[in-house]
Amino acid sequence: MGTSPNNIWCVIPVYNNGATIADVARRCRAQMEQVLVVDDGSTDLPLGFYEMLEGMGVRYLIHGRNRGKGAAILTALAFLEREKADYMITVDADGQHYPEDLPAFLELLERQEDLLVVGCRKFEGDNVPGGSRFGRAFANFWLKVETGASCGDCQSGFRAYPVAALAKLRFRCRHYNFETEVLTRCIWGGLKLREVPVRVHYPAREERVSHFRPWLDNLRISLIHAHLVGLRLLPWNAKRIAKAKPEKGPGWGVLLHPAAFLKQLLRENATPGGLAAAAAVGTFLAVLPLPGVHTLAILYVTVRLNLNKIMALAIQNLFMPPLTPFLCIELGYYLRHGHWWTELTFDSVVREMPYRLWEWLLGSLVLAPVFAAAAFVAVFAAARLLAGRRGDE
Repeated sequence: MGTSPNNIWCVIPVYNNGATIADVARRCRAQMEQVLVVDDGSTDLPLGFYEMLEGMGVRYLIHGRNRGKGAAILTALAFLEREKADYMITVDADGQHYPEDLPAFLELLERQEDLLVVGCRKFEGDNVPGGSRFGRAFANFWLKVETGASCGDCQSGFRAYPVAALAKLRFRCRHYNFETEVLTRCIWGGLKLREVPVRVHYPAREERVSHFRPWLDNLRISLIHAHLVGLRLLPWNAKRIAKAKPEKGPGWGVLLHPAAFLKQLLRENATPGGLAAAAAVGTFLAVLPLPGVHTLAILYVTVRLNLNKIMALAIQNLFMPPLTPFLCIELGYYLRHGHWWTELTFDSVVREMPYRLWEWLLGSLVLAPVFAAAAFVAVFAAARLLAGRRGDE
């Protein structure tokens, strides 16, 4: 069942983009009948700006002070929920997006329901910031871990959200990290992720206007990723917001075809980053004092985080007793007493077992992250090398 384009709004959050917002709003209005600008406390808008919007037939909302891009989108969401809108398509106000790409979104939204559409930017040209390329790869990796879904451009602000479904969710973030959180929570809620290729324009560095603060905003994004991964590790799923029933997986019948099942496991999240993350998780859990349940713990975490189970389970064999526990106990003993444990006797091992367990835990909390980091680097480098050789062949 399709959605009428008359129920779709274009939303432009703006903060101090006075040089570009008028052109962006005009071009969006040329593509869509319903356009909404949310002024997030701007101080550089030209005189008569709101009258100009009214003359173009563009609606607007105003924040008295700067509250963040996420807060502006949520303000638009509340307004559009009252307007009974079906979808909102967000476009950045800095001119990097081409409003002429809006018809690609509209065409897709007319054919399906419960869609979350992301405009995948074509990073072409000389002015694309290197940080944008790295940030996109970083965000894509964590979305894969948190949801199992693959997206080519998680950091793109050119997106379409279903209004009624989005209004059912609650969000912690109000700044640039909102776009990280909303993507993950929407996929958890059952929305179908789709992508459309879009163009992007980056002016020369000296002409570029960006309100992204690398240290603070990257910290916020890292913290929300940590929060979302923590939620994903809980033994229950998030609230569904989609009307459509979830797609059924392969089910238990896949076990009747062990060769195909093994091939599926081997290919699961088998990118260099995915394999390295699986190795790091398997290593970290293998070093912890979890006697008898290491394999179960690794399986649980890799299932919840959509990691490669074969890699995580295989690498734990490098840390089997007695060497790794002994190293942890030695380090833990040193941390407690300031010297190494040298009295390997019946009393020191059996009768003082509670102390050894405590030292094992202390040592593992130091060695587990170190070994996990080493495993990540080694596996990532090896996977990249193998991927490069396959590409050459």
